Amino acid sequence: MSAPSTPDDGELFAGVATAVLDRRGIVTQWSRAAAELLGRPAGTVLGRSVLRLFADRPTWARYAAASAPVPAYGTAALRTARGDVITVRYGDKALESSAQRLILAVPAERASRAEQGEALVRALLGQKRFGIVLRDTDLVVVRTNITEETFAGLTLPVGSRLSDFMAEEDGRSAEASLRHVLETGDPLVGDEQRITPRNGEHGDWSFSVTAVRTTGRDGRPTGVAVLLTDATEHWRAERRRELRHRAAADIGVTLDVLRTAQEVTDVLVPAFGDLAWVDLSEAVLAGDEPPRTLGGGDPHLRRTAVRRADGDWPAGLLQPGESVPPFPDRPLVRALQSGRTVVLDREELERRMAGTPHLPVLTPEDGRSVIFAPLFARDLLLGVAGVWRTRATHTFDEEDADLMTEIAAHASLSVDNARRYRREHRSVVSLQRRLLPQFMTRTSAMETAGSYRPAEEGSEIGGDWFDAIALSSLRTALVVGDVTGHGLHAAATMGRLRTAVQTLADMDLGPDEMLTHLDDLVARLASEAEPEHRDSVGATCLIAVHDPVSSTCTIASAGHLPPLMSPPDSVTVPLAVRPGPPLGVGGQPFETTTVDVPPGSVLALYTDGVFQGSGLDVDDDVGRLAGRLHALQREGDHDLTSVGRALIGGEEDHGPRRDDTAVLLARTASLGPEAVAEWEFSAAPEVVARARDAATGQLAAWGLGELSFSHSLIVSELVTNAVRHAGGPVRVRLIRDRLLITEVSDPSNTQPRLRRAHSTDEGGRGLFLVAQLSLRWGSRYGATGKTIWVEQELSAD
Repeated sequence: MSAPSTPDDGELFAGVATAVLDRRGIVTQWSRAAAELLGRPAGTVLGRSVLRLFADRPTWARYAAASAPVPAYGTAALRTARGDVITVRYGDKALESSAQRLILAVPAERASRAEQGEALVRALLGQKRFGIVLRDTDLVVVRTNITEETFAGLTLPVGSRLSDFMAEEDGRSAEASLRHVLETGDPLVGDEQRITPRNGEHGDWSFSVTAVRTTGRDGRPTGVAVLLTDATEHWRAERRRELRHRAAADIGVTLDVLRTAQEVTDVLVPAFGDLAWVDLSEAVLAGDEPPRTLGGGDPHLRRTAVRRADGDWPAGLLQPGESVPPFPDRPLVRALQSGRTVVLDREELERRMAGTPHLPVLTPEDGRSVIFAPLFARDLLLGVAGVWRTRATHTFDEEDADLMTEIAAHASLSVDNARRYRREHRSVVSLQRRLLPQFMTRTSAMETAGSYRPAEEGSEIGGDWFDAIALSSLRTALVVGDVTGHGLHAAATMGRLRTAVQTLADMDLGPDEMLTHLDDLVARLASEAEPEHRDSVGATCLIAVHDPVSSTCTIASAGHLPPLMSPPDSVTVPLAVRPGPPLGVGGQPFETTTVDVPPGSVLALYTDGVFQGSGLDVDDDVGRLAGRLHALQREGDHDLTSVGRALIGGEEDHGPRRDDTAVLLARTASLGPEAVAEWEFSAAPEVVARARDAATGQLAAWGLGELSFSHSLIVSELVTNAVRHAGGPVRVRLIRDRLLITEVSDPSNTQPRLRRAHSTDEGGRGLFLVAQLSLRWGSRYGATGKTIWVEQELSAD
């Protein structure tokens, strides 16, 4: 039993005119299509000669007269009932077991279109440079020219579906695209589709896909025609170009060795392979040059960075931070040591490295192909980068090796630059730390703790510094400063400024005077610099002098941030200081501000590096810092070192520090009234004895009678000089601490000088005698007059 006809079958034979002729050419059968074609019903044609239908009757009559056979296929002109002429293509076929012939005819135009369509299909299916696939409404292949020769082994048999040969995810994506074309009729033009075959034998493919919907004569969809152009080489070339560009843009962004190594693996995975790692020499990690080696031995390499496309780094492989086992003396090792990139499949690697400890920690379970590239710079092996491809991707080839060599060359230069920067950074940090003072000091009047955090890898060292300088009469100068710019010149400028501050502090100048002298020094340094660098020579600085007797602090600022004060039982606040211009600007005076500092208060001096990453304005930054200091104080953390580290550490991690940071914390104390005695005398000769007696009585009250003799001589000489050369009033103050401090103040600004008197001189031995009887002595100037101070050691008791 024959199968029932389908609408497509009817479309195939629709419009074909048929007729049956006997041996004399008389029409015995006449189809409805023939009647419609010529407008001649069967009754007007049956029983009559077919020659009546030809427009060129004489030509066909000659065939009949000569009894010659009519051509089996050809073209004929027929006349309709209205007299019109229609050209048809016909076929003449003799019927078996009968003398009759079957004639089939269609309009010549339709036949021509059919022949052209068939010729086009044959031409397309005969191509080898692109693929043609005809699919039905179920997207099953019904006709194709794709064979093993078309796309180097990729086959697409008739009756197959997309899911039969494509990876699941690729198959779903491609089927969705074709079904959209089938359902909407919208063509798909030049769409790029990535294909990973299920068996993975032929690697990944990239095709340019054009698809159109096919329809029958009734306009209903019959399937999809797909044109495939192999764009794999173009895709791979474009991918290699993008990888080169990304490597150039993303590797070496920072001057940090560890980050640079991680950038290499991030570029390689997943764009180039499925697993990648970088092993670097331990010397490189320390900033030094690696040793020159050739052959086997301990390479002193350490796994520095890893990356896997899917999931965590395999536990069986060498882990980050672990040392690479010693190398055997193999050709593979020597090739890497000489700077050559090596490409191997799994079997070849296992053969070359058989019996070595590297194989189990080097080969992932699904590893298929590996590429090793040495990181080579200035004939030194800095390390090795490796990439694995797994079963899901094709193996590495020579073009991949060339690309990996380029990436490794760029990575080598970046790693070497980072190594050299680390070495220089380490040297400058060492210089910076040597230029800074001791980080902790403790006296009966003040405890200080400094904290310093250099700029991190990738940033240049700055010129931030702090200092705590002991002054006369138990006073302390607190200094913090920030030199403009970065690098070695900033550190050197910082050292010169710190030295100048210490020298000025020894002269017992006030904070405003010290800043004035520093301003002149910075201006001179700028004039000595190269013309293009003069504008970058400058600094900000703040100096605060604390007096434990009066419990006050006198502050002057050269463009620096205000200090913070955290009293024992109150909130932490910034001190209102009138800042002058930064050092080096010149032309404007510096003003001082004196504030009361309760005993037990914490003073905080800092540089702007402590605000890194906040993104707020200065007032908000200072307020937030005050809040942090207050919270740390109230949490019971009274260790100044810990508090300072917490302040420079910041509340959040805002990435690498681009500026160095200095913080100086000072916890103040004061001397009680019982530790201080003070008198004022007129400028008369008799006051010398009175001053001497008053001082002797006070020493006895303090239990320091053993110092009475030497101290009487000191007071006598200092008061005598004041009365004789300066006039009154003369003030005498004694301070008892770990030392006995004697101060004599007068209204004169004349600098006392120590000199050695000759044997014939009648005077000039006073200050010499004072110097011999004291631990140290000096003078300082006030708003009016001067003060000469003397320190004496107390007994061990």
